[in-house]
Amino acid sequence: MFFRQIQQHSDNFSYIIADEATCEAVVVDPSYNADEIIKVIKNEKLQLKYIINTHGHSDHTAGNSELQSLFGAKLVAHKQSKTQYDVSVEEGDVLKVGKINLKFIHTPGHTADSVCLLVDNQKLLTGDTLFVGECGRTDFPGGNSKNMYESLFNKLLKLNDSVEVYPGHDYGNKPSSTIGEERRSNYTLQPRSLQDFIEFMSQP
Repeated sequence: MFFRQIQQHSDNFSYIIADEATCEAVVVDPSYNADEIIKVIKNEKLQLKYIINTHGHSDHTAGNSELQSLFGAKLVAHKQSKTQYDVSVEEGDVLKVGKINLKFIHTPGHTADSVCLLVDNQKLLTGDTLFVGECGRTDFPGGNSKNMYESLFNKLLKLNDSVEVYPGHDYGNKPSSTIGEERRSNYTLQPRSLQDFIEFMSQP
């Protein structure tokens, strides 16, 4: 598997995932990193099949149109997304890129359309749901602390500790982590009741 984490501008991470045998590739959250993404795709001679957005905020969808017009890739987003897309996905859907399985986990909380992407049961691209040492805000329009609790505790923390975590922003002390590390050290994931979590997320 070809896997590249890209951070060219600001603190946004973008990701390129490709099957090295077929050269089929996806880009997750192009953001403001389109120039570097284009360079990598051309240098590695990849065929961009999909552009996936973990949610519809503009700092993640920036670069969509540029990459789509250049490579003809299809835009993928959750069915609740208000952004433009060619392929809609929901909980449990799987996209294949060569022999790589990309499984969608619907993780509302930061936004209603937020998804995480589980790559071959090894790597988890978490968008703005889970960061290294932190979780996404729920005070934006469409945010919901109850949904965030369900997404974090009843979905993501059910995954194996060995699953690697790759967030949408460089907010932590390192660019990636694992579910096990976050379970142990992320203060937002410490055991709390739903009501305690809602109160915790409402603190300034």
